[in-house]
Amino acid sequence: MVDSVLRLDQVLIPEDAPIRFGTDGWRGIIGAEFTFNRLLRAAKAAAAVLHHTYGKDAEPRIIVGYDRRFLAEQFAAAVAQLLISQGYEVWLSSCAAPTPAFSWAVKAAGAIGGLVITASHNPAIYAGLKVKGAFGGSVPTTVTQTIEAQLAQGDPPLVREAKTDYQVFDPWPSYCAALRSHVDLAPLREAIATGKLQVCADVMHGVAAGGLERLLEVPIQELRRDRDPLFGGGAPEPIGRYLAATQEQLRQQQSTIPTVCLVFDGDADRLAVIDGEGVLYTAQEIIPILIDHLAQHSPYRGAVIKSISSSDLVARVAAHHGLPVIETPIGFKYIGDRMLAGETILLGGEESGGIGYGHHIPERDAFLSALYLLQALVTSGLSVGEYYQHLQKMTNFYSVYDRLDLTLASSAQRQKLATTLAEHPFT
Repeated sequence: MVDSVLRLDQVLIPEDAPIRFGTDGWRGIIGAEFTFNRLLRAAKAAAAVLHHTYGKDAEPRIIVGYDRRFLAEQFAAAVAQLLISQGYEVWLSSCAAPTPAFSWAVKAAGAIGGLVITASHNPAIYAGLKVKGAFGGSVPTTVTQTIEAQLAQGDPPLVREAKTDYQVFDPWPSYCAALRSHVDLAPLREAIATGKLQVCADVMHGVAAGGLERLLEVPIQELRRDRDPLFGGGAPEPIGRYLAATQEQLRQQQSTIPTVCLVFDGDADRLAVIDGEGVLYTAQEIIPILIDHLAQHSPYRGAVIKSISSSDLVARVAAHHGLPVIETPIGFKYIGDRMLAGETILLGGEESGGIGYGHHIPERDAFLSALYLLQALVTSGLSVGEYYQHLQKMTNFYSVYDRLDLTLASSAQRQKLATTLAEHPFT
């Protein structure tokens, strides 16, 4: 049974109901909020705004990608067909791939933007649309607000005479080459081949399947690598609620080799880690390790961006290395905005697992984070737990973290909560 129960107010959605974009795109229940007609309306408006914002003097090229969810490739193909009828040059992915791979493709191909069919880590009943700008990341709030305004105004005009067809491309080769340019993979391959480190991946039935093998070019054990649009009845989110079976499996293996299992969410832009003893490490532990490693063993420098919900150990480790810290509201879009503000950024990370790098693209990228984490472990000779404990001792900062997700019964309750928090903020 899928862990989502539908209510009448979720199912009885008029086709002309407003489409609203959240922190990273528009998401809705398949067949209710998210239908072909509503998606094509949103795609047409988004393409027009991308063209106006990023492509007035450029080739109106748009990347279209998708994840492994129900009907994802059909939704993407419908978007591609619509866009060529509007005169856009369209590159449609030949396969499901990570959202950051499509963001990279936008930048690498000189496109005006990208439309990605994905609901990221949401339960199986959801589909979604993420809009990427020409710079290779999620468009800012001002752009999504303009898309909503365009939707209210009706159909935009054609950009030029209709194209005859779209181009099909594989996003993986260029994306993998970009990641390899940042990380020396030879020591990682050697550590795996000689038994110094055992690496596996839980891809949670998502688009990360096969990704580590492509990058490292060595066999990698993968859990839940098959495509399952129901995600085993849960959601492809790398949190304890959905990882108990993987944790138990690692505990039972009782490997004598240091083990790390990299956990990817549904569209591979968020990361968690489980060690050989079945202990789960979230971004709260991963981000400080990455900062310490990159500050010592990479050519990159710059400020560290943290969301307000991220551990203060992030700031302590950054300060230890003399790196300035920028704090933002919750949501990676705020981190991405700061990355585009002209400052030199080492990395930006949020509590939920999204981590991006100023020397890459202003986008969460779980695969690049995974490679950097493996590099940190191989270089230091420490396990994830040992490295984290070392940082706690180094900064004399110890903390406990937990997360509790609560489901609100209705949008009215959500608005009531938002109003209460605005009128009576926490001190």
